[in-house]
Amino acid sequence: MKRIVIFCLVAALVGQGCKTGKLSNDQPEWDFGNILDTIEVSGKPKEYRASEKRNFDLLHTKLQVSFSWEKQHLYGKANLMLKPYFYESNLLVLDAKGFDINKVVLVNSNQTFQDLKFEYKDSLKLHIQLPKVYTRKDTFEIFIDYTAKPNELQSGGSNAITSDKGLYFINPLNKDANKPQQIWTQGETEASSCWFPTIDKPNERCTAEICITVSDSLITLSNGLLTESSVLSDGTKTECWTMDQPHAPYLFMMAIGKYSVVKDKWRGKEVSYYVEPDYEKYARNIFGNTPEMLEFFSQKLGVEYPWQKYAQVVVRDFVSGAMENTSASLFLEQIQSNNRERLDRNWDFIIAHELFHQWFGDYVTCESWSNITLNEAFATYSEYLWNEHKYGKDEADYNLMGDLKKYLGEARIYQEPLIRFHYKDKEEVFDSHSYEKGGLILHMLRNYLGDEAFFKSLELYLKNHAYTSVEAHNLRMAFEEVTGEDLNWFFNQWFLSSGHPKLKITYSYIDSTKKQIINIEQQRSNDNTVYFRLPLQVDIYTAEGITRKEILVNDKKHTFEFDVATKPKLINVDAAKILVCEKDDSKTNDEWIYQFYNAPLVIDKHEALNKLAGKQDSKQEVKDLFIAATKAPHWSVREVAVNKLFLDDSLSRSSNFELLKSVALKDEKSQVRHAAIKRLSNYQKEEQLKIYEQTIGDSSYLVASKTLKAIYEIDTTKALSLAAHLETENVGDVIDAVGSIYAGSGEVPQQKYFEEKLNSITGNAVYYLINDYATFLTRMDNSLLPKGAATIKNIAMHNDNWYLRSEAGIAIHDVLEDIQDKLKEKKELLQKEKDATVKAEIENAIVALEPFAASLKDDFETITTSETNKKAQERYKKFNTE
Repeated sequence: MKRIVIFCLVAALVGQGCKTGKLSNDQPEWDFGNILDTIEVSGKPKEYRASEKRNFDLLHTKLQVSFSWEKQHLYGKANLMLKPYFYESNLLVLDAKGFDINKVVLVNSNQTFQDLKFEYKDSLKLHIQLPKVYTRKDTFEIFIDYTAKPNELQSGGSNAITSDKGLYFINPLNKDANKPQQIWTQGETEASSCWFPTIDKPNERCTAEICITVSDSLITLSNGLLTESSVLSDGTKTECWTMDQPHAPYLFMMAIGKYSVVKDKWRGKEVSYYVEPDYEKYARNIFGNTPEMLEFFSQKLGVEYPWQKYAQVVVRDFVSGAMENTSASLFLEQIQSNNRERLDRNWDFIIAHELFHQWFGDYVTCESWSNITLNEAFATYSEYLWNEHKYGKDEADYNLMGDLKKYLGEARIYQEPLIRFHYKDKEEVFDSHSYEKGGLILHMLRNYLGDEAFFKSLELYLKNHAYTSVEAHNLRMAFEEVTGEDLNWFFNQWFLSSGHPKLKITYSYIDSTKKQIINIEQQRSNDNTVYFRLPLQVDIYTAEGITRKEILVNDKKHTFEFDVATKPKLINVDAAKILVCEKDDSKTNDEWIYQFYNAPLVIDKHEALNKLAGKQDSKQEVKDLFIAATKAPHWSVREVAVNKLFLDDSLSRSSNFELLKSVALKDEKSQVRHAAIKRLSNYQKEEQLKIYEQTIGDSSYLVASKTLKAIYEIDTTKALSLAAHLETENVGDVIDAVGSIYAGSGEVPQQKYFEEKLNSITGNAVYYLINDYATFLTRMDNSLLPKGAATIKNIAMHNDNWYLRSEAGIAIHDVLEDIQDKLKEKKELLQKEKDATVKAEIENAIVALEPFAASLKDDFETITTSETNKKAQERYKKFNTE
């Protein structure tokens, strides 16, 4: 599972409320940070979250499914082969959420059937009374005829997975001409049991056959290989997909729709890309690195990709970023992009993430959600491995910095062990601890052990535990078996304890004794944190060269002394830049300057730039450094340099303007050009416009959209004219730019833009446009309000994504609040006004607004009370109490 989380609930995190204030869309739309509706941690529950006891062993599942698009029901027939796991039993309990159970029978060996008694009082667990006591030597088959009704379930969700109803009908009645009809599933965490009866736990696994009956105009996809396809006389077809290798029920999948299928090969296995027909010509540009990834990961791990095929399918309105279903991963629709969009956004990270899960998560599976990091840490770290292989260590390290930032941001709110045996809800574990911190810790372990030992250990771990479920100790023991080293200390502090070290580093050089002193004080990040054992590398830079020292920090305070003939130019603690920590490093400005020019890593450069950013006005060497940094090899260093370049010195304004102009027009990376356009706003309008006339036609949507916003700040009329020419673009950056301009200065005709887009686009762009439309409506003549409010209400009531529904609901509240403010203002004016004519005009305005305010209040009440998603309900609580 790859979390692609939405920025919309930042207010819950920082306690500021979440009105539809405009949020920046300067970042790629997939990179909104990990701040989706922060988990409230008000005290750890005492209940220990054990791995599920295995009363029965599920051996094989055969499903026959068909659908009612009108009712959004699945009609299923399930054959389950089981046996007691160890202890004898005559009571089978299955997970089955929200079904109509039509029949439960025992299938005898002679294919006769015996009706079985069952209880299904809570519509969550199906209790089946078996006809006798079975032992672990007995295998039996159960047949269940049922109807699944996922839309009648109350929907929950998490940071990673925003809905948990398991089975999704997209545009089921085919009323939306801009959206295809699709059916798809999402099983993690325990939502597969919303569409078939099973033992819905990660420590269960079985082989499977899924037979799907749909219109013969639709394409189907499921786990394993397509083994049967037959067209029926009624215009339908049945296709059977067979998975003859065992895997966990949460990894079962179906995807159904009108797809173009683009096929590649890897070592004789089919690699396929299921995309909407409009994107068929771009499919290889999006997914085309997959065969190379398969080869790279197979060789790196020493274990060949284990499944029969690998398919990747894009679905509409997906409830997460992507999902690693065995042999067939699902992806959110934003991954479908044209070649111009790919100039700004490379989706390799998410493709690598889901592919690596095919080993870590599917082939070897965490035994409980407490151990989810054994799936997600590896998948997250695969992004580093792929970047390092394909794009170089600088790119990999840059993204590693982002992972550290995400984890530390979350750690300021709460800190938990990676292996989390105590939680209120299993969905809580899908956070930046399990993902980003987990990946960072694997990177530390790799650097501590060395590449050969690290990857040999992973090979052993995978081979020893193929097709089984694992806990963290299985991973530790694989590393210990390969290296011969007891690694309890590492796993205890990084996997089983919470927090991270906070280091205060000071330096002194004693000239008389030629001693370099390094003082390291370790602070605890929370009251439960122990003092970490930290093997560190320290690089000492002198005129003679670089000397690397190995040190160990394992207590509150340490002083290290080294013989050094002359005062070093730089001491670089944690020289490999691998430590998960916060650092207060007391280098001087000169030492930071030296680090920028001489330390080898892109992280070294970022550290120096961040420390020196505020010193440009007092030190020429720092000014020169930032100018030099705008020409650095890695684009992220250039971007930071441009963003923090000092512009207030009048003597440097001319040269800096020429520098930014050159970057805006010539830098090879769109993110750096984008940064330069932002900084050009410090110069004269005429100077800016000359550049914007060129960058408005940039090949990058990101740059062109930022240019449009920049022009708007200078020349509203020109920006409105340019925006009109971009109305047909459906790219998120462009929609955000046009929408924000119309929200601020548009006129009545621009309502058509909002209406058409909100009725045709999907995904994250809707979020921004909802906000813009609400702002637009509060500026416009009141006659536009009914139509606009109706459109936003429709999203709030019927959109498939809960975060868009809730954002639209809050937009209704904001419009209501604005009208109430206007009514209050008019009533105050009415009391003060003496002129009868003016008073009559004010009274008429009040009479016109009051019914609409009452209507909007009713709408908001309807929206909030009809919402079934728990996360959306939490968002609405604040507004309902005001």
